[in-house]
Amino acid sequence: MKSVNKVILVGHLGKDPEVKFTPQGTPVAKITIATNSKFKGKDGNWQETTEWHNVVLWQRLAEIAGEYLKKGGQVYIEGRLQTRSWDDKQTGQKKYMTEVVANDLVLLGGRGQGGRSDHAGSSRGASASSGANNFDQSVPEPEHAPAGSSPITDEDIPF
Repeated sequence: MKSVNKVILVGHLGKDPEVKFTPQGTPVAKITIATNSKFKGKDGNWQETTEWHNVVLWQRLAEIAGEYLKKGGQVYIEGRLQTRSWDDKQTGQKKYMTEVVANDLVLLGGRGQGGRSDHAGSSRGASASSGANNFDQSVPEPEHAPAGSSPITDEDIPF
């Protein structure tokens, strides 16, 4: 029997993307997306809740996110859920985090909203759309990493 692990999010970025590089030079970006929902409470008044989602983007999607996404911008993300675990260095307890590993990204909204006025920045036309699942660690180290980026260690990689 086939199983399905698919996530679709349309929301706004809570902060600017954080782009780093693996020791092999592969870009990886972390973003946080807020989604809102409305419902009628017991008192009959409308209430709104916000859910925050951690998203990881690899390779070309990470580059697109770092270049075009900004805090408050609206974005469409497709991906899969992945849970990773680690031992907390201070308490020794096992910690868990579930995040979305993106394999598609569409920039929404106009200029000044963290997206472009057209969808030319969309990954649908880029070769990285499904490449996030085929992570290639043999990518050479870039000669010059973008300003503001810092190398990450194997412990920092969200896998």
